[in-house]
Amino acid sequence: MIRIKYLLTFYLFILTWFSFSQQEVKSSEFKTIAPNWESMAANYQVPEWFQDGKIGVWMHWGVPSAIDENRPNDGSHYGRRMYGPNDGEEGVQLEMTQTLSDWHIKRYGAPEVFGYEKFVESFKAQNWKPEDLVKFFKDNGANFIMPVATHHDNFDLYDSFFPWNSVKMGPKIDIIQEWKNAANKYGLKFGVSTHLYWSPRFFNTARKYQKTNTPEWKLFNMDYDPKKYSRQKSWNEHWYKRCWELIEKYDPDMFNNDSPYPSIKTGEGIGVQLFSDFLNRDLKENKGKQTTVLSFKNSKENKAAFTYNLERGMFGETQNSPWMWATDLSGNWFYRKEAKTRMTIPVLIGNAVDAISKNGVVMMNVALKGDGTLPETQANILKSFGSWIKINAEGIYGTRPWKIYGEGPLKIVTKRTGENLKKYSSKDIRFTTKDGHIYAFVLAKPTTDVLIETLKSNGVLNENIKKITLLGSNEEISWAQSASGLSITCPKNAPNQPVIGFKIELN
Repeated sequence: MIRIKYLLTFYLFILTWFSFSQQEVKSSEFKTIAPNWESMAANYQVPEWFQDGKIGVWMHWGVPSAIDENRPNDGSHYGRRMYGPNDGEEGVQLEMTQTLSDWHIKRYGAPEVFGYEKFVESFKAQNWKPEDLVKFFKDNGANFIMPVATHHDNFDLYDSFFPWNSVKMGPKIDIIQEWKNAANKYGLKFGVSTHLYWSPRFFNTARKYQKTNTPEWKLFNMDYDPKKYSRQKSWNEHWYKRCWELIEKYDPDMFNNDSPYPSIKTGEGIGVQLFSDFLNRDLKENKGKQTTVLSFKNSKENKAAFTYNLERGMFGETQNSPWMWATDLSGNWFYRKEAKTRMTIPVLIGNAVDAISKNGVVMMNVALKGDGTLPETQANILKSFGSWIKINAEGIYGTRPWKIYGEGPLKIVTKRTGENLKKYSSKDIRFTTKDGHIYAFVLAKPTTDVLIETLKSNGVLNENIKKITLLGSNEEISWAQSASGLSITCPKNAPNQPVIGFKIELN
């Protein structure tokens, strides 16, 4: 009897514990992030696929891509500049705008005769092959892609409730869906980028040419004040609705907001509401585990609350939170024939390694032509990067920052829109780590022995070095560690690459 009573008591205990644990799991599954920055910072978690994948391709493509490729420099803002100078423009920006406005009139006619809306039908995408492009990106190192869904010109490249979109006009294709299908086919993560919030201000100078009760009225945001739209509830709600449709319909792995958003002060917090809703949607679908990435450019908010997009900029030190180095391979973001990037391939690769050593992820923008093809110059840059990453993948994918990011004479300054364009030397070293090993990248091919002062004996390296190998080579590497540093004999048969990597195995 005592034995039966004991068994019954134990059984009731197990049932109670199981019921309680299930309630705990259930409650944790549906725990929500509050729409404020404190809650975002406390709960945002960067998924491992993003930190492990390291390399992505961003695509700026749309209506601006189809405008005359021989146009003067528009800074990727043709729709804004073609209508003439805006309030506050001065110096180089004013000169650029006036030059482009004059060129537009000469090439196409006055804005009241040939407005921006006329370019939509020129955007045909007739030679676009998304599967071929995504395969090319993957073959050259990318693990995720991020096409622009809406740029500042207010034109949606997907099947949107907003009438100005690529399904109803222009190419008559659901471009975002086709990109996603291609990403899924080749096993890449899929992101979207929206630049919508700028658009009322973007078309400020176009407003005087618009007429009521026309389709163009909506394209040019005539219902919203170009100077006070941030405080207009109607605009902020419209922004949320457009963004949320993009999220719900295309279920992206990454959502990048490449412009401001409705703030807590002037926009009733609709921005952080969207961001928390995006994350909560993911948490609910994945039993409390975050699988998506949220990124944008606000440097003033706590970077633990999101993934910071440091567009065309770099960090001087390792960051606590993963971040994104976004750079452009076209020289203009959107395709323009005469545009060329000023960053050489050796510097591009060096900058990429520098970013990764500091907890960054690399996002390289390509600018397709209006017909959907990738210009040869940009393709060649990606091929060069791909050749390098194939050799050095072990020291890049799946790695994390080491104790110290690196050493060397070229100093990187923390700055947005200030990415490095200077040559690295063989004294510039960057570190990553994985599986208990260190990877040391020499950011210029050495011609003499390599000395890594950081790895000197009795320094920050607590473990003993067991073996050193050169990535992409079977050559036996000779080395010696002393109080001055780790000296590695200059390899005789190093890969023909601008940056070489050593694997340092530790006991």
